[in-house]
Amino acid sequence: MANITYREDLFKDRVAVVTGGTSGLGAGTAFYLAKLGAKVYAVGLKADALEVPAGLTIEAVELDVTDEGAVKKFFSKLDQVDILFNGAGANFENQYDLSTYKKLMDLNANSVFHLSTLAHPLLKKSDIGNIVNVSSMYAIFGSDMAPAYSASKGAVDQITKSLAIQYADDGIRVNAVAPGWIDTPLMGSLPDGMIDDIIKRTPMGRLGKPEEIGKVVAFFSSPAASFVTGTILPIDGAYSIM
Repeated sequence: MANITYREDLFKDRVAVVTGGTSGLGAGTAFYLAKLGAKVYAVGLKADALEVPAGLTIEAVELDVTDEGAVKKFFSKLDQVDILFNGAGANFENQYDLSTYKKLMDLNANSVFHLSTLAHPLLKKSDIGNIVNVSSMYAIFGSDMAPAYSASKGAVDQITKSLAIQYADDGIRVNAVAPGWIDTPLMGSLPDGMIDDIIKRTPMGRLGKPEEIGKVVAFFSSPAASFVTGTILPIDGAYSIM
């Protein structure tokens, strides 16, 4: 296959669970891990709409990650997990409304903790056990328009660091990616002209691609990152330092 950064059998016989894997960043990550040989469960909403490229071993699973019972049932059916990518999340309007705040915290942060603890026994049995979470630039900056989203991603950073410490003795590494502006369908909802402004501010002069998140997830999960844990890595074309 073209444009493969790592050897194509890197994750042969490995199992990855990718939440948010039915669209956007999650789908890009699911596809990339599968290109490297992993059996991938792409977990999320509207799973029946996921178009899986030919030749990839991906099973789309309809699952609301905030449904605690359904999540427990899903993990109870698995006998192997080597990589967990906690990519499910959202950003809603009206974030000064308490109910919206609670909903975003549940989706973006609480689900990360819950899925990680459920995957822990299976990851412990793996010799490459890895959890990769999704942070955000807003965890660094904050946002007057998105206080709940910013708070939830700040919580993800601390969940990442805390679980990295707790799970180290089990041979499980826990890291996070902090994406910048990535070219997904969600970008279409931005006001006119905003994408041009984002690109002008980004030193690399473009939006990121979903697969570029997947490549970093693959790095974190590979032997190349064997001493890397508790790290939150911006993937933003240097947007966050401008």
